[in-house]
Amino acid sequence: MKYWSFLLLMLIGVSSLSGAAHAQPMEDSRATTEQSCSFGMAKGEGSQSCLVHFPTGCLVAHIPGTNKPWTTISKGGKTSCRFDDRATDWKSKITGSCDRCQSDHCSVQFVVRFDCSQQSH
Repeated sequence: MKYWSFLLLMLIGVSSLSGAAHAQPMEDSRATTEQSCSFGMAKGEGSQSCLVHFPTGCLVAHIPGTNKPWTTISKGGKTSCRFDDRATDWKSKITGSCDRCQSDHCSVQFVVRFDCSQQSH
């Protein structure tokens, strides 16, 4: 009997957790979409860059609660990467760039989130 009681309690606990696991959007949050660019480099290869394209009618989203652009840079290998201040205005062009690859190979992905809620439907 103790086994079945324990099993029933575990089942109730798991079912209540599964309902809580679904994220609900907040009333003031906006749906975003993302665009990215990526490239790879071989050892010793010089600096590289790529352009993140703007979806039509969208603006760069900001990290919730800040005025900072909502971006991510994911990289593998020994290189230094950033969004290029000279080639990026965050309104019409966004360029990611990396320095020379110093490991056997390097790869990078620049991701930018966009708010397209102002688009006319």
